[in-house]
Amino acid sequence: QVQLVESGGGLVQAGGSLRLSCAASGRTISSYTMGWFRQAPGKEREFVAAITWGGSTYYGDSVKGRFTISRDNAKNTVYLQMNSLKPEDTAVYYCAAKFYSGSYYNTGSYDYWGQGTQVTVSS
Repeated sequence: QVQLVESGGGLVQAGGSLRLSCAASGRTISSYTMGWFRQAPGKEREFVAAITWGGSTYYGDSVKGRFTISRDNAKNTVYLQMNSLKPEDTAVYYCAAKFYSGSYYNTGSYDYWGQGTQVTVSS
């Protein structure tokens, strides 16, 4: 079992930045693909970013060029640096871990999920 705990969310003005962290416990995540997803009220959970065990990164179209995913395997932690935030980035952000094959952008491919952290961007 892998437990994931997100932190770093909060309220920020448009154009600002936040850095989310996802701390894992129970098992090392060095062999996992790690992803960030978000869900706004009334909307489906949306792929934001993913990083493979080898360090390859993938981003949703709406965040490309603004968000950066990274991982520190020594700390068993994954990060999401969010810059140039927009009001439409407002959502609960979830961290997820995927060990087996499957699309990195598909929620059903992930085996473990955190409880989420709220990000609110004011205009």
